[in-house]
Amino acid sequence: MAKRGPKKVPKFDYKKVEAQMHTKPVKSQLTLGQRAADRLTSFCGSWTFIIMLLVLMAVWMAVNVAFVIFRWDPYPFILLNFVLSCLAAMQAPIILMSQNRQTERDRLAAKYDYQVNRRAERENLVMMRDLRAIKRKLNIK
Repeated sequence: MAKRGPKKVPKFDYKKVEAQMHTKPVKSQLTLGQRAADRLTSFCGSWTFIIMLLVLMAVWMAVNVAFVIFRWDPYPFILLNFVLSCLAAMQAPIILMSQNRQTERDRLAAKYDYQVNRRAERENLVMMRDLRAIKRKLNIK
């Protein structure tokens, strides 16, 4: 019976499944409007903004109720309502722009995760094949 030489273990080609993460765009790639939208969104979603807005509204209402001479917006506070409506009208599209960019970053992260998972699956398949070959060689069931 002819003696066979050792079997070569097939090499796994890592370069074919190289996963690269490109989720953070370089700051220079963002336009001025995109950077402003991101900053405004992060500020408007902070406790600092909420507290400042509450203080401003409380001062506005207190001045317009307590002081007769400086009253520029009497009780139903129509002007305050208008200012808050304008603020909401401006914030909504800016927040949506920022969320759209975040969605794109999430999409890229999901693509990266998928590539990593595919790579891990292929590595596991190679390891399982090698393990089966070792078991056969050692006559282990």
